Amino acid sequence: MALRGRLAAARGAWLVFEDEAGFSMTPPHAKTWSQRGRTPLVRVRGRSRRRISIAALTCCKTGHRSRLIYRPRHDDGRRDGRKSFSWRGYRDLLIAAHQQLGGPIVLVWDNLNVHKAADLQKFAEARDWPTIYYLPPYAPDLNPVEGIWSLLRRGWLSNVAFSTPEHLVQRIRRGLRHIQYRSELIDGCLAETGLTIRPT
Repeated sequence: MALRGRLAAARGAWLVFEDEAGFSMTPPHAKTWSQRGRTPLVRVRGRSRRRISIAALTCCKTGHRSRLIYRPRHDDGRRDGRKSFSWRGYRDLLIAAHQQLGGPIVLVWDNLNVHKAADLQKFAEARDWPTIYYLPPYAPDLNPVEGIWSLLRRGWLSNVAFSTPEHLVQRIRRGLRHIQYRSELIDGCLAETGLTIRPT
């Protein structure tokens, strides 16, 4: 991590971590308070196969406020439909991040097969602003985006009975916006990986 951090700083680039997670209509369980002897109940309207995938980027750079950039992908409900991002979805996310951050990026992500798709590699090689590194296999503790998912599931999504897929999307967006505006939460997720950004 220290080597990647020095490389990003040397190039004046943003150090960007990526991960994707799926969320369903079934709410995650979390501890809560209740009166003694009264078990709290969360009523769910039945199970649904509908889900939403979110690809998120945590972005850090010395002397700048940490950023969170994300894109949702809705499941169309068809059995044969794609439920996760394609290489084009990741390409579009990287282009949007480059435009928002206004500079080169050093991207660190896992070894998902779509991340290594030939078309995505050709896209990256044809441009001078992205540099891509891969995390070791089975190393979620090195990716700060995992901390973002944990904050979301333990906070805005826990013990909520989602009435519609739109209700689920609304709660996810509300939680991610809250995190976006509080860079100290992103910094905390970065610190959990052992990565620190020094102020200038």
